[in-house]
Amino acid sequence: MFPPPSSSPSPRPEERATLLMAADTAGIKLAAARLKAGGLVAFPTETVYGLGADATSDAAVAGIFQAKGRPRFNPLIVHVQHLQAALAYGLFDATALKLAHAFWPGPLTLVVPAVSDRISLLARAGLETVALRVPGPDVARALIAGAGVPVAAPSANRSGAISPTSAADVMAELGGRIDMVLEGRPSAIGVESTIVAVLPGGAMLLRPGGIALERLREIVPVGVQQDHGTRERPQAPGQLKTHYAPRAGVRLNATVLRPGEAGLDFGGVLAGASFDLSPSGDLGEAAAHLFRALRDLDATGVGMIAVAPVPDHGLGLAINDRLQRAAAPRGA
Repeated sequence: MFPPPSSSPSPRPEERATLLMAADTAGIKLAAARLKAGGLVAFPTETVYGLGADATSDAAVAGIFQAKGRPRFNPLIVHVQHLQAALAYGLFDATALKLAHAFWPGPLTLVVPAVSDRISLLARAGLETVALRVPGPDVARALIAGAGVPVAAPSANRSGAISPTSAADVMAELGGRIDMVLEGRPSAIGVESTIVAVLPGGAMLLRPGGIALERLREIVPVGVQQDHGTRERPQAPGQLKTHYAPRAGVRLNATVLRPGEAGLDFGGVLAGASFDLSPSGDLGEAAAHLFRALRDLDATGVGMIAVAPVPDHGLGLAINDRLQRAAAPRGA
């Protein structure tokens, strides 16, 4: 289910009665059921507390962005129970396998080529890569196993705030915005996971974190990402101006369709459009539909996609950021 429309001029996260439960058998079972039903559940990991949602559901993932007030569609880390599960979603070459065997379960995220469309395009920010991690604590892996789905989970805080290392931190940040907090021990590491991209060309450190570069280099050669604006670098959060570049051109703020264009509407203003991101004007629903709609329209072979104006507030800021990247000139 998509988040309900807001009557406020600036859509806010849906008010929720956030349940705090101990990370025991009963708590994990209830939290897993909430995730499976499309809810938002914060849970402990060894790095920081994560805000989890079903990584296969565009609507559930959109809820993460809305609850956090996340300003743009950065790729999210997808948490899985074990390496075998990760292999269903990403392509692991010999280097990636060495790193996974050495550091999983643990505070290492591997960005690898995606091999499955099951992970939400919203979670992947429209990229052809996927960021995967097997978390260390038994609680986190038991939750993922109980939910039966991969779990997208950035840190469980409002965007720009300090990452949470306890359930109390999460309640202070996101109480009333999410469904449940699973209370376990405070995070042992307290900083986010190390992110390494393993793509054609080798392994590259994209974000330092819970595993030191020196430890990584004991296993495989790992370079260090310096320039976050070049196309030669691996595709990962914040690196590319065109995070998802459809073959078709993209024309923004369209109010009428021109001959030969496919229309992507919002709120029923673009007559003749092929798809409406949200007929009711709900930005949460629009965010959930965005990447799939762009990909489906692009697959028709149309030369230009005309996009209706989207309000530039709330989740609209993220939607417009994403659309501007899709419309950026090729090679930018």
